[in-house]
Amino acid sequence: MDPVRELGRTLLVLGALLFSVGAVLYFGGKLPLRLGHLPGDIIHRGEHTTFYFPIVTCLVLSLGLSLLFWLFGHLRK
Repeated sequence: MDPVRELGRTLLVLGALLFSVGAVLYFGGKLPLRLGHLPGDIIHRGEHTTFYFPIVTCLVLSLGLSLLFWLFGHLRK
């Protein structure tokens, strides 16, 4: 493949990724399910302490990143 064409393709993919992340951050407060406050995240409020562990948020982010990296690796072949 032509190196200039490959560079253009890489820049398009990175631009789309950057656009997607920006859109999620910009519109994140208006989404029905906000990351960090998903059902299943563990919050324990004690008398003087608060323990917060976003287990479901971690799973969703892991799944999304795994899918993204798999797709990127699959397209590079």
